[in-house]
Amino acid sequence: KHLCDGCAADEGLAIKAVHTPINELLTNFVKLHSGAPAESKTELACENCGTTFEEFRQHSLLGCPQCYNVFEEMLAPLIERAHEGATHHIGKVPHRAGAGEHRQQRLLQVRRKLNDAVDDENYELAAKLRDEIRRYEEEL
Repeated sequence: KHLCDGCAADEGLAIKAVHTPINELLTNFVKLHSGAPAESKTELACENCGTTFEEFRQHSLLGCPQCYNVFEEMLAPLIERAHEGATHHIGKVPHRAGAGEHRQQRLLQVRRKLNDAVDDENYELAAKLRDEIRRYEEEL
């Protein structure tokens, strides 16, 4: 049968579509996917703004940038799911930059390798990577 909404409702077949506000959907999503952290973790509060993890779960909003550090352990799984497993934001490059996007990504990779080389006290490799970074920066 093909019925209009009114006739379908008269026959008890129509289901009214309920439009849920996006903030409510996000709040429910966060609550569902944040798991059930231990009670002591939900009482944890940011020293900077006073936001608690429970407030974040209710409103899906953090109070300040420091909240990311305070709630890192509890937010990490949410962020990974939202970014399909990624844990670091690389950013976007305008389309008109073309090949610049690949240079930017390569530059980030080389900087990470430089930090690792310095941490490992491999100064010879660090010097080579430093020179490579300079070349990339001159090209940009």
